[in-house]
Amino acid sequence: MKPLHFEQLEETLYYEQMDNGLDVYILPKKGFHKTFATFTTKFGSVDNHFVPLKESEAVQIPDGVAHFLEHKMFESEEGDVFHTFGKQGASANAFTSFTRTAYLFSATTNVDQNVETLLDFVQHPYFTDETVEKEKGIISQEITMYDDNPDWRAYFGTIDNMYNEHPVKVDIAGTIPSITEITKEDLYTCYETFYHPNNMLLFIVGAVDQEAVMKLVRDNQAAKTFAEPETIDRRVEAEGSGVATKRKVLQMPVQTPKCFVGFKEKDPTRQGDELLRHELSVNVLLELMFGQSSKAYEELYEAGYIDDSFSFDYSAEEGFGFSVIGGDCNHPDELAKAIGKTIETFKSQKLSEKDTERVVKKKIGSFLRSLNSPEFIANEFTRYRFNGMNLFDVVPVLETLKAGDLEDVLGTHFTDDHKTICLVKDKS
Repeated sequence: MKPLHFEQLEETLYYEQMDNGLDVYILPKKGFHKTFATFTTKFGSVDNHFVPLKESEAVQIPDGVAHFLEHKMFESEEGDVFHTFGKQGASANAFTSFTRTAYLFSATTNVDQNVETLLDFVQHPYFTDETVEKEKGIISQEITMYDDNPDWRAYFGTIDNMYNEHPVKVDIAGTIPSITEITKEDLYTCYETFYHPNNMLLFIVGAVDQEAVMKLVRDNQAAKTFAEPETIDRRVEAEGSGVATKRKVLQMPVQTPKCFVGFKEKDPTRQGDELLRHELSVNVLLELMFGQSSKAYEELYEAGYIDDSFSFDYSAEEGFGFSVIGGDCNHPDELAKAIGKTIETFKSQKLSEKDTERVVKKKIGSFLRSLNSPEFIANEFTRYRFNGMNLFDVVPVLETLKAGDLEDVLGTHFTDDHKTICLVKDKS
């Protein structure tokens, strides 16, 4: 077991790679009552084209399989795993993103027992034709529910505008037609390919003894047999540089229209330290331009163009990246123009070192507060690790960001040829 000490944050993380390739990280937190654990595979909605384990030909699976598989993993011959966690005093859950699927629990008691349960149920798949067919109806209802959600439609409509071929343009849950195509065999193919320990990461944070928990994990994994690890051959369709659609209007029964402006990442190949620096730079820029202390936010709010729903976000993973800005708005076309005008104004002048330093300090403070959340640490550390980054490098990198560095990013990320607009307006 290797200790990784981060002196600036006064944190010591313990790491060990199991013989089967599983990466295990444990972060003891003195004074914490709750322990939080995530068991995550690097398999998400974009992984729909790959070469299955021990095969040579690539397959194209239906959209939504990663999310479907997440749902089915909680069933076993003995019953529902949620019930088992509940009896052990734990709250369990799971989620699927574009690039990963995570299984998790939080508990204040029976931590060892819950860690064993987490490892055992994720590493013991059980699918039948009958249960797969039953799940199709449940997930179809979930898809329909999100299709009726204006915020969800606007957000994914913006992403759909950006991409021509990349599977990030497809809803994480898939579509009702794609769900109907999923078979038990599809689930086992994906499980055997992507749920190998070599493609997974276990992160445990809370009031734990690292030596005892690491031994528990070590013994648990040693008692199981796994195939030899292989490098996964993921296939991604070639994606053009520009956006697929410059502007789209969705007609829905809404009281208040919505406006989202998106910027597609030009260079989605960044990983590691380069991606970390770029991601933090874009987030600082978004805060500078549209944060609640910015001139643009004040003017847009006073003009009645935005309300408390206004937000911005930058997402980046290997192969794709994008910014999305917007929210509810009674004047969506005017807000889209105002967002574009604000960006062009910033691009036409030198960034203020004073304002940049202020926003950087704000980001550092927000990040340090987030480290009080075991959920934040576990989920973000895993996302960063899967992209070759280290969560505990965030503060040192933020401290190095200067106005001149941000100007370069401003000029390359926020460009008209990579810009798209998605509006939601009332049907009437």
